[in-house]
Amino acid sequence: MAQLRSRVLIGPALLGLVLLASGCSNLPRGAALRSEILQTQVADDPAARDFTVAPVTRALLPVYAAWPGNGGTGHSWIDRVDQPNTRIIAPGDSIDITIWSTEENGLLTTPGQRFVALPQQRVGAGGTVFLPYVGPVKVSGMSPETARDRIEAEYVEVTPSAQVQLEFSEGRQNTVSLVSGVASPGSYPLPDSDFTVLGLIAEGGGVSNALRNPQIRLTRDGRLYGTSVERLLDNPRLDTTLKGGDKVHIEADDRKFLSLGAAGSESVHYFTEDRLDALEAMAIIGGVADSRADPGGILVLRRYAPKMVTPGPAGPDHARVVFTIDLTSADGLFSAGEFEILPGDLVYATESPVTSAQTIFGLLGTSLGLASRVGVNF
Repeated sequence: MAQLRSRVLIGPALLGLVLLASGCSNLPRGAALRSEILQTQVADDPAARDFTVAPVTRALLPVYAAWPGNGGTGHSWIDRVDQPNTRIIAPGDSIDITIWSTEENGLLTTPGQRFVALPQQRVGAGGTVFLPYVGPVKVSGMSPETARDRIEAEYVEVTPSAQVQLEFSEGRQNTVSLVSGVASPGSYPLPDSDFTVLGLIAEGGGVSNALRNPQIRLTRDGRLYGTSVERLLDNPRLDTTLKGGDKVHIEADDRKFLSLGAAGSESVHYFTEDRLDALEAMAIIGGVADSRADPGGILVLRRYAPKMVTPGPAGPDHARVVFTIDLTSADGLFSAGEFEILPGDLVYATESPVTSAQTIFGLLGTSLGLASRVGVNF
């Protein structure tokens, strides 16, 4: 009687396992199967599909590269413009003028006096300074040497033996601000008209080692420009010549992508360099889980702006695109190394179908062990 009761109890359990095996999508898992994600509700009508599937292969890489997208920082940059290696006087600068004379009793000196220091002059908005016995003299746009010659020529008309000594200090229009991201932020005078961004960073003590893939931001005339330190070092023509009033700050790269599924880690990952390909992304996330991932089912889910959607090879035909990567083939591996990951991408490692089968067998084994303990014979 007890054996009959046990068989009655175990029957529904076995039936439940059979139903579970027939609908394995309800099994406890950490990721979806490739076939589950890629299935579409209306396979015969492309317009009604929820997304486009795009295999990453050697033949299709040039097509994807031509699609619109921005893997960079989204900012433009200013190329270097070579300037003469001289300091230039600008409105707002301060000028100190000393006049030397051999005359015993001149207009500017008293008997026995050989020089006179004029009060400090600030270059006006019109680029001029006012000099006693001479009047307004334009000095902006000149080097200190040229301005000295100009002022001396004016004073020779008044005091034939006059010799002029000139020094100037930069005002706001001849200084640049290094705001953050370096050891010594602050306001720095332009030593000459050919002073560049890298020169300013060096003056500030260099880029902070704590910044991830450091990005340079330059504010000029109300516009924001940007590039990376890596790109600037690789291309000297990008070492922008600074202008008075420029503001420079350096910040960490905030571009990121996500990883989910049977990946080595499920997290948000920040870009560590300007360009990131799929293989590098897989290395960053720790590869795939050896015991449950399907290496032939790596998916990159990307959303394009509606204005980027276009029929034909010029762009995707749907705003949502799922790129499929097969890491079990040589072409898949090579192509993954050339496929660029963009900010906001989701790298999804699908689960192997074998994992579901192992789960079912484990449940069956558990049930059979339970049945043997209660004395059920099959």
